[in-house]
Amino acid sequence: MALRIVYCGTPAFALPALRHLIAQPDFQIEGVITQPDRPRGRGHLVSSSPVKEAALEAGIAVYQPERIKSESASDYFKRVAPDVVVIIAYGQIIPAALLGIPRLGWINLHASLLPKYRGAAPVNWAIVNGEARTGVTTMQVEAGLDTGPILMRREIEIEADETAPQLAARLAEAGAPLIVETLRKLAGGEITARTQDDSQATVAPLLKKNDGRINWSEPAKRIYDRIRGLDPWPEAFTLFREHTCAVWGAPGASPDASAEPGTLMISGKEVLVACGGGTALRLDRVQLEGRKRVTALEFANGARLASGERFTS
Repeated sequence: MALRIVYCGTPAFALPALRHLIAQPDFQIEGVITQPDRPRGRGHLVSSSPVKEAALEAGIAVYQPERIKSESASDYFKRVAPDVVVIIAYGQIIPAALLGIPRLGWINLHASLLPKYRGAAPVNWAIVNGEARTGVTTMQVEAGLDTGPILMRREIEIEADETAPQLAARLAEAGAPLIVETLRKLAGGEITARTQDDSQATVAPLLKKNDGRINWSEPAKRIYDRIRGLDPWPEAFTLFREHTCAVWGAPGASPDASAEPGTLMISGKEVLVACGGGTALRLDRVQLEGRKRVTALEFANGARLASGERFTS
């Protein structure tokens, strides 16, 4: 008999696992739950989530409660009575009253190697903090935030120049077969959940605009990690002539290791910024608030940089 599944998810990160589950002959997706249609993009046009679009293409019924804590949502789960609920980046906290309805519980795919990076932005903070490796974890959902027992994990290396969206896409693809393997082993009684060691836990909180603020006293590598980890939002930014300025770049060779952090330096066709420890960031792109993104040289020429001029924190 096929394993009866309800799938909860919303953004593109949740798509590979949904498509992988749909393709399995021993699984039956009874329904997909996703966030209500919202205004999206610059035009603020109301549109469906990526998960909803994929579910409808596959002919799967979609349910979009405004609040998963509602009585109607509870009635939905009791009526469908799935064997298991798979939840990936759904976007709402699941009430305890729903967790005990499926006989195999709720299974989450989390984009970190739990207990490290519990929270809303594990991919971003892993890059910002300079981690060399991360991964995906399948876990049983409980009332706490990403605190449930671990079922399986898969580790991957973080590429040196990888941005948060690029890493998230690779983790989503790595997680798709892992969730299938987890469900099969769980249904067959071949997997033992492991309690997380709370003493090893770190938190990956929801991103805030100010997380992108650059401290030029840090080494160039740490600043580069912040740029990669906070792309595309909130973006790494600084101040230039008292205006907010988003920057993109990578570590480069400093022509003046004694320059004060934040100092802008032109070396040949490169624009560099002095960083902590005698290091430098080679600017690639710059975007002043209210203006379009330009190359570093276009920025320098347009600003007519004065000697010793600085970015400030």
